[in-house]
Amino acid sequence: MTEKVAHFIFDVESIADGELIADVRYGGQGLSPEEAIATYQDELVEQNGTTFIPYTYQIPISVVIAKVARDFSLIDIVSLDEPHFRPHVITEHFWRGWEMYGQPQWVTFNGRSFDLPIMELAAFRYGISAAKWFKNDGYRSPRNRFTTEAHLDLQELLTNYGAARCNGGLNLVAQLVKKPGKMDLRGDQVQQQYDEGKLTEISDYCRCDVLDTYFIFLRSMVLMGKTTIDNEMQLVQKAKEWIQQRADTSEAYTAYLNAWRDWEKPQDKTVEKAKAAAESETPETSEAAETSDS
Repeated sequence: MTEKVAHFIFDVESIADGELIADVRYGGQGLSPEEAIATYQDELVEQNGTTFIPYTYQIPISVVIAKVARDFSLIDIVSLDEPHFRPHVITEHFWRGWEMYGQPQWVTFNGRSFDLPIMELAAFRYGISAAKWFKNDGYRSPRNRFTTEAHLDLQELLTNYGAARCNGGLNLVAQLVKKPGKMDLRGDQVQQQYDEGKLTEISDYCRCDVLDTYFIFLRSMVLMGKTTIDNEMQLVQKAKEWIQQRADTSEAYTAYLNAWRDWEKPQDKTVEKAKAAAESETPETSEAAETSDS
């Protein structure tokens, strides 16, 4: 029997809608979609030092979801509508899949501010119903920011809903648990990758972000007392084996494994250092130490 999916850990990569930008920001100027994007990015660099366009002007081009069981074990990872990556199909599969699997908990990193809003706006854009997500159930409503039953944003968990700042973001938190973090691509480079036709590379980047988020999720479950550190380490090892079994079919998995590091318990490191020091101690140094003590 297939194990029930309890959590959907996901990440979204998106591109700018040049026609929308031209209509909203530069109406009547006759800019092409490409020119509108370039003009807006120039403005953003001058204002904010980044070319990343706000999600309201974007559409999803890659959504990768990790299916995770109730015991937090990794079941599968899928890239929606691969290899076609059609935004309207991705959006349809995203919301219908959530319903089909019994509305598992969404798990994201900064998904409250970006990933879920862009998928909600995409559903609005393409005329897709997400009635169960938008239902009004008081405090337990799925979209209520302060209930994690429907959506656990790991960045909000770690910053107490923005009371502190997560400087370093996903990359930093992933590396705290010795996982690869950001490798060859950044979110603000996705537009260029898309323009160059590198759709699979975008999906691979998204896939690696989902893996990082999964391992951050596991440590967060330890933090919240929902599992133990020993069980987390076992789950990490099983997930590594899962990735290894699929490395031949995915460049993303190969790259992730090449950057892999194993997290070790701090006390284990201390013991190992003590053992190493004891083993390196020669009879002469031991005799000298005894003479000094006497």
